[in-house]
Amino acid sequence: MAAEKEQSLTQIIQFRKEKTAKLQEMGVNPYPYVYDRTHRSTEIIEGFDKLKGKTVSAAGRIVSLRRMGKAAFFHIQDDVGKIQCYIKRDNAGEQSYEVFKLLDMGDIVGAKGKVFTTKTGEISIDVVELVVLAKSIRPLPGGKEKEGETYHAFADKEQRYRHRHLDLVVNPEVRDVFRKRAQIITAARAFLDQSGFLEVETPVLQPIYGGAFARPFKTQHHALDSTLYLRIADELFLKRLIIGGFDRVYEMAKDFRNEGMDKTHNPEFTMLEYYAAYVDYIFLMDFTEDLIRATAEAVDVKTVVIDGTSIDFSKPYRRAGYVELLEEATGEKIVLSDEGKLSKICKKHGIDAEKDAHVGALLELLMKNLVEPKLQEPTFVIDYPKAISPLAKLKRDDDSGEIVERFELFIGGRELANSFTELTDPVDQRERLMAQAELRQQGDEEAQAFDEDFVRAVEVGMPPTGGVGLGVDRLVMLLTDQTSIRDVLLFPAMRTLPGDD
Repeated sequence: MAAEKEQSLTQIIQFRKEKTAKLQEMGVNPYPYVYDRTHRSTEIIEGFDKLKGKTVSAAGRIVSLRRMGKAAFFHIQDDVGKIQCYIKRDNAGEQSYEVFKLLDMGDIVGAKGKVFTTKTGEISIDVVELVVLAKSIRPLPGGKEKEGETYHAFADKEQRYRHRHLDLVVNPEVRDVFRKRAQIITAARAFLDQSGFLEVETPVLQPIYGGAFARPFKTQHHALDSTLYLRIADELFLKRLIIGGFDRVYEMAKDFRNEGMDKTHNPEFTMLEYYAAYVDYIFLMDFTEDLIRATAEAVDVKTVVIDGTSIDFSKPYRRAGYVELLEEATGEKIVLSDEGKLSKICKKHGIDAEKDAHVGALLELLMKNLVEPKLQEPTFVIDYPKAISPLAKLKRDDDSGEIVERFELFIGGRELANSFTELTDPVDQRERLMAQAELRQQGDEEAQAFDEDFVRAVEVGMPPTGGVGLGVDRLVMLLTDQTSIRDVLLFPAMRTLPGDD
């Protein structure tokens, strides 16, 4: 590989193709069908006491290579780790050693031999048989030699995201993040299953999108000659299932929002939504806290540190009122219906708001800029304005008619979950969705569309219900100590670059 660094990529690919041809001339298939692997790398290392002196077969990609005349050391990396191999012409035989001479960094091989330790104490395989499993034509990313290995991790994160397959090869810690992601999702599913929830699937393509404030992706169904939208949320279909007689349902789903991208937003993301009949947002605060604790335990996380703040998942989460937090942050009395005053408060704090911004938009701006970044400790922000919560029940024992039973969970200054005591009054629901439709007509592209079919379903009768939408990607970010959503998505959305290959 070191010699290759001085050559052009085209030359390297050509040289490797020539080596592939030589292997074929020797009667070696460089791309065989199967290989009988007996052990993974970590199984050999951890089971050394029992395997010492015994013959094993391992397989993986060559990630380091040190030739020494008629012998060589190399490491092969599999999906759980890596192990050193030693090959000597006298032990492996002429055929295997001639095959080895044609191998490069990045090639995938099978290595059979006895387990032993080197003079330095490293557990290794003394290779007696070497099999080519995949000849690598295109080289791994090159770089400085480090700890005997002739590659190093990508320095450019953009390239890592664009070529995730290479990132996973040269950065084992990245693979660990995605193993933890799988464990977190499995734990969430198990918690919900054990709590009596039924996992369901609802349409990704929808004739009317709803359940969130977002701009949708739009497409055309040619056979039906109709416009369809990629779902922005699962909510309205999951509520139909509650109406249909399922008491507890959930969906681990891909949602899509045609919006900007940043460290916490990707146009395609994973959302966990769960709904239960006969419960309210108070029950769901405790339930969600327990669910997150279960996922943290699954990846052995007890605490995380975000911006210097240590977060202990074993402690009860704080609960704070929406209006109270705004008043604390602004030093002003908040009147939810006073559009003029809200606009003045925004201006006072240097927050740009559109000239015709409605009450809901102004409140969201104030929260986003003045309150949310300060919510480092796990905090349930409760009792939201009706103006920004068209699917939630009015708060009981509140005479203003402007507050609903809703919470959002913030950890480390990021929103993690959103929940309502769901609105079940069909007359009220119709009025609120019609008000959203009017906002859309006035130019608010993120206002919710009016869904007549959903309203008719509610008219059939919906039991008291509570629901939660929890951002899976953000939860994984939290529990794996990642600062960007791209670091927990295998293939994040990327801007197309001219000539990108």
